[in-house]
Amino acid sequence: MKIVFCGGHHNSALLVAKALKEKKESIFWFGHRFTMVGDKNLGAEYLEVSAEKIPFIEIKAGKWQPKFKFLINIFRIPYGFLQSFFWLIKVRPQLIVSFGGYIALPVAISGWILKIPVVTHEQTTVSGVANGLIAKIAKKIFVSFPSSADRFPKEKVVLTGLPIRTEIFDKGKKLFENSKKTIYITGGKQGAHLINEEVFKILPKILANFNVIHQCGSTSLFDDIKTAQEIKKTLTKDFNYLVKEYFFEEEIGSVFKSADFVISRAGAHTVYELMYLNKPAIVVPIPWSNKNEQVHNAQMLKQIGLGEILEQKDLENGELFSTIMRFSENLEKYKSDPNGSSVVKNATEKIVKEIEDLVAKDYLHFFKI
Repeated sequence: MKIVFCGGHHNSALLVAKALKEKKESIFWFGHRFTMVGDKNLGAEYLEVSAEKIPFIEIKAGKWQPKFKFLINIFRIPYGFLQSFFWLIKVRPQLIVSFGGYIALPVAISGWILKIPVVTHEQTTVSGVANGLIAKIAKKIFVSFPSSADRFPKEKVVLTGLPIRTEIFDKGKKLFENSKKTIYITGGKQGAHLINEEVFKILPKILANFNVIHQCGSTSLFDDIKTAQEIKKTLTKDFNYLVKEYFFEEEIGSVFKSADFVISRAGAHTVYELMYLNKPAIVVPIPWSNKNEQVHNAQMLKQIGLGEILEQKDLENGELFSTIMRFSENLEKYKSDPNGSSVVKNATEKIVKEIEDLVAKDYLHFFKI
């Protein structure tokens, strides 16, 4: 069977795709070759999917984004639909698996027009516009959190949890041999430029007290990795500062094993991993995220006793270092309440089983295409 994967959360989607590929299904990936419009560096999504020998088809979808490359994004909206329609006709899949986001919308809608069944996964505690629309045509809606279930038609919803990388549970190895605490700073696959900027301002002070593992993103629009490397050259000792654009699957186990706590945005995938690993964190939610999605994620992490919220305005007002010191001094109190966590395990296996059950139930329908 041919299955097309698409969506904004490639880490989770790729785990399901790999599991289905191991069952000898033919997987195709519709996605972003670059992380951002205008970027010149290949994105982590393209690199990781291609590394799995999964055919990658670039869809140049657009979204309403008035403050960033507005005209290009507007033009890309209809273009993304045309591309999706063309490639779906060419590939002729029997199923589309969406993981939400604006790139999934033209693929799912085009599939619906072509009578290709669609299933979708909602990673967040709130549903975005794209997934809200996709849910109307989807056969099944997989959700990460129980709180998301009420946002969709009850008969379609399955609580599966969020697929996360098994590598994060590997023992890995400690990346530093000294007695300092270690901070893992991450902004996700494209980095968080505002967090990076504030980190760069105080990096020598941080390194005087901590080891730092810094994932600063690969986008050429800001080129934060170049800034980080230039700063590293000026340090008297740089052995306790490890910086990369992105940490891949074979590296992430050692990163999490080494980290005493994390500084990050409050995306659904990051928050879910933190909850799963019971890893303390200072989270800086994006204030303009859809329906305050990241604020809700951050509040959930704080409510279960695992983190503190640093608002972006306070980040930009220079409060990062004082927040780090307070958090470190009280680190032992940040432990997850086992009764408060909403983590569901074995998500990949559950989603694969739901897909297999759907295929078995609608076998004849699938092959009418």
